Amino acid sequence: MLSYSFAKGAELRLLVHHHAEELFALIDRNRAFLRQWLPEWDVQKSLDDCEALIKSSLEQLAANIGFTLGIWSEGRLAGIIGAGRFDWENRSTNLGYWLGETYQGKGLVTGASRAVIDYLFTELKLRRIEIRCATDNPRSCAIPKRLGFTKEGVLRQAQAFDARYLDIEVYGLLAEDWNRVTE
Repeated sequence: MLSYSFAKGAELRLLVHHHAEELFALIDRNRAFLRQWLPEWDVQKSLDDCEALIKSSLEQLAANIGFTLGIWSEGRLAGIIGAGRFDWENRSTNLGYWLGETYQGKGLVTGASRAVIDYLFTELKLRRIEIRCATDNPRSCAIPKRLGFTKEGVLRQAQAFDARYLDIEVYGLLAEDWNRVTE
């Protein structure tokens, strides 16, 4: 999946070297917003950091253990979606995503997730996809619910965050459930 249009004016594209500047600008503009739930993105402090992130993402793709795609809206990078930690023995992966604040509420993550999920089940023949969201991030938790995932539980105090720990909701989707949702 190098490029895929999933809605009018919206597409997924593989992040490559020349996207580093736009990725850094998006992160930098949204640093305070992203820090609320995704402190790991705060380490992208320079263009070099974003270039290293893209290089690592491409190495992950080459090793067949995951991928990271940019979510583009009207030709501008709006966010990221990725599947990582492919577990080929159990045919499963996890899905993660984020959008810049001004791109929220437009259905971009739902549409992008739907496209990636379909690819993971149809093309890669995976059996299970998992999404994890902080319990106090209702917008992020709404995505798996909207897509037919089953809430499987809450991992209490599972993610260190500043001086506290966040509870994480775990959602799972099986290929046979996705087939029923999309029929």
